[in-house]
Amino acid sequence: MHYLHTMVRVTDIDQSLDFYCNKLGLKEVRRVENEQGRYTLIFLAAPNDVERAKSDASAPLVELTYNWDPEDYSGGRNFGHLAYRVDDIYATCQRLMDAGVTINRPPRDGRMAFVKSPDNISIELLQAGDAKPPAEPWSSMPNSGTW
Repeated sequence: MHYLHTMVRVTDIDQSLDFYCNKLGLKEVRRVENEQGRYTLIFLAAPNDVERAKSDASAPLVELTYNWDPEDYSGGRNFGHLAYRVDDIYATCQRLMDAGVTINRPPRDGRMAFVKSPDNISIELLQAGDAKPPAEPWSSMPNSGTW
């Protein structure tokens, strides 16, 4: 398992970049604008991780998520999730289920799943490399709760 990023929702990109980059010292390494999804993702790295982030997808990052449609982030919704890359999404989810963890968003696509910590922190699990072929019981498993 490799730590990937922590996602934080922001309401003002300029104000957030001023804080995270100008004041805290992080550096922007990647930006994704998604017109259809109506959001912008900005990935930031610590100064010592910038070069690694340019060539290594496993470099630790902070993901700032700006949703274009205004939303009031109450109850901690501005903090999104922790993300980890795993070698086998299906085996990881099965091991977690066997240990009593609810799979909130099953890996129906063979690529991504979500679980929650005991304190309701969402954890995203992402398949290393290409997505695995869809397989049961995951393909037909419904979502459970929120993530």
